[in-house]
Amino acid sequence: MAEHISAKGASAILRNLGPLLPDLEALYKDIHAHPELSMQEKRTAGIAADRLSKAGYEVTTEVGQTGVVGLLRNGEGPTVMLRADMDALPIAESTGLAYASKITATDAGGNVVPVGHMCGHDMHVAWLVGAATLLSQARHAWKGTLMAVFQPGEETAQGARAMIDDGLLQRFPTPNVVLGQHVMVGPAGTVAGSAGPITSAADSLQIRLFGRGAHGSMPQASIDPVVMAAAIVLRLQTIVSREVAATDAAVVTVGVLQAGTKENVIPDDAVIKLNVRTFDAGVRTHVLAAIERIVNAEAEASGAPRKPEITPLDRYPLNVNDETASNRIAEAFRGYFSADRVKHTGPAPASEDFGCFGTAWQVPSVFWFVGGNDPGIYAKAKAAGRLNELPVNHSPQFAPVVHPTLETGVEALVVGALAWLDVAAS
Repeated sequence: MAEHISAKGASAILRNLGPLLPDLEALYKDIHAHPELSMQEKRTAGIAADRLSKAGYEVTTEVGQTGVVGLLRNGEGPTVMLRADMDALPIAESTGLAYASKITATDAGGNVVPVGHMCGHDMHVAWLVGAATLLSQARHAWKGTLMAVFQPGEETAQGARAMIDDGLLQRFPTPNVVLGQHVMVGPAGTVAGSAGPITSAADSLQIRLFGRGAHGSMPQASIDPVVMAAAIVLRLQTIVSREVAATDAAVVTVGVLQAGTKENVIPDDAVIKLNVRTFDAGVRTHVLAAIERIVNAEAEASGAPRKPEITPLDRYPLNVNDETASNRIAEAFRGYFSADRVKHTGPAPASEDFGCFGTAWQVPSVFWFVGGNDPGIYAKAKAAGRLNELPVNHSPQFAPVVHPTLETGVEALVVGALAWLDVAAS
């Protein structure tokens, strides 16, 4: 009979992490200094493929454009998929780190933009390289198949779907479980998760409003799209405060409001771009319908010559952790980490396309968070009620402390994988 590896067995495998850490730290800093935009991760993908190949994996590149899949077949047993995303953001880094990004790149729209790893995907790559290497070195200790997936385009909700559309399900073995993690605000050295919804569904929309332009001194000749847009932005705030129950959760954020080019010219149109986060399918349906109702009603009230155009930009699915698999991960973590390092957390309003893999394969998936803040700084901020002042993901100042964030993420992936992989029968 096969059995799952104990915490003691995981500790034996992870003894080799110490000697590996200097190399993983150098890798992390290199990727941090050389970020790449979504679906442009050629350099990062090349590094991941090279590391997997050297560790003895069967490597397939260019899955879904720049994705990398590594397979380590190690006898009969379960198949475990470990996923890391690789892309960076069009944000100018202001961390002041010696290895800070100074990169610019051309985005999908042809614009030259700054690029920075301000969400932590560089740490995710280093984590998976480390876990894949350690598990390869310890092939004598487990049986099964390990699938390491380096995913492109998470920030634009393209990458997971691109890999699936490129035959991921047909070209590679079906995993028994899909595991992933994300560095977040929290004390470094801790892991946190829960069963059920773990990251929100997200919908991004563009709304184009049509008016009639005129001279700024003659507003009576216009149908002012600026006033129309302002009314819509304010009214949209009432969806969450007046239409969503206090026991539910939703976020409606307007991130872009564009109209006109000169102060004394009333423009013909205005553009609003907004983002919606929800944790329930019914709430999502209601919020999106309310947005459409408010936008059309305000345009009609303004006498707009045309109905507004509402265009979806991207969508992230609700990411739901399988209850049985989540409990198994939590038990494995409690067996390896000390009790104070394993936290329970509610769902985060951030969004992820990680859940696409488990849904497509119809297998359980589990996603958890790894703290990235200096524990002392985090504790002081919490005691002072100033946690909201710590730089969060997507901030120009977001930068996880390297240690113990780096080793904790590697440990969590190894322990999580070993909760499924089997020990050879004695």
